[in-house]
Amino acid sequence: MLTKEMNERLTQVGPGTPGGELLRRYWHPVAAQAELEDRALLKVRLLGEDLVLYRDQSGNLGLLAELCPHRRCSLVYGAVEPVGVRCPYHGWLFDHEGNCLEQPSEPENSVFKDRVKTAHYPVREMGGLFWAYMGPGEPPLLPKHDYFVQPNTLREIGITKLPVNWVQIMENSLDPIHSEWLHSWFTYFQRNGKTKNEQGEFPQARTKKIGFDVFDYGIVKRRIYEGGTEGDNDWAIGHPILFPNILKQGTSFQIRVPVDDTNSIHYLYTTTFFPGVEAPPQDVVPVYEYKVFNEDGTFDDSRVLQQDMMAWVTQGAIADRTVEHLGASDKGIILYRKVLDEMITVVEKG
Repeated sequence: MLTKEMNERLTQVGPGTPGGELLRRYWHPVAAQAELEDRALLKVRLLGEDLVLYRDQSGNLGLLAELCPHRRCSLVYGAVEPVGVRCPYHGWLFDHEGNCLEQPSEPENSVFKDRVKTAHYPVREMGGLFWAYMGPGEPPLLPKHDYFVQPNTLREIGITKLPVNWVQIMENSLDPIHSEWLHSWFTYFQRNGKTKNEQGEFPQARTKKIGFDVFDYGIVKRRIYEGGTEGDNDWAIGHPILFPNILKQGTSFQIRVPVDDTNSIHYLYTTTFFPGVEAPPQDVVPVYEYKVFNEDGTFDDSRVLQQDMMAWVTQGAIADRTVEHLGASDKGIILYRKVLDEMITVVEKG
């Protein structure tokens, strides 16, 4: 279990919080490219901050604080110009670096605009997603992990909005044991009304060994099922967790974006590779809603990822880790929390 203070340290994402300051040192998807195709401006929320994402008439991407620094009107309802976005309330114009370019109702020779600046963040396009960096100084290179940039590839993005903190989503990725229960035993019970097969056995091979290795980009989780060996892909290759919030599995990424302390966006980024041939053209990566809730508000838990989402959300908006009881099979979760805390400390030390 964790103390209340440590739980807050790991889960809070807002400006000035220990966890939030760490997360601001990484690039995060803020929206899918397709979401800005039929509109000029898009309201987004990331790491507890309300923002406006836009592309102006010159093609510049901008990510600004949503509220105009003049009278706090939302720039989401503004208009894009050849350069920048203009506030609908009084016409103040801001460029993608947050500079105030015009204040139409101020005296012609006024230099007031030169003293006004709004919060702005670098934004880049990669793999059908807009990525934002909200940390200090010059942004680091945007990591071009394979599926985002590999040629001859078709991509699609499933988006799910979840009322849950991002950490408990990530902890699921460091928990190999849940697979045999949630995705096998539970599914077997759903379909058959019983928990053992005709031979009276557990419906799948059980896990006999798990392991975790920290590497330059995160943590690799490994497992061996009964009857398997260390030569099996699940052990020899494993599943990389790209720190802080991406799981690589098969030909897909799962990206868990912290919206604020109690909300996350889950991107299911799937790819189809065409070896040796040119993939069909794909000007815009298509997006779709990956649904998890039924119309009555209950969970559609018929598929693996939906079952995971049920487990994440039913822990509560922020899991109370002060009352949990971790065992030997939870060593991946313990390791992830340790690494997360260590990286927070690195940032705190400058």
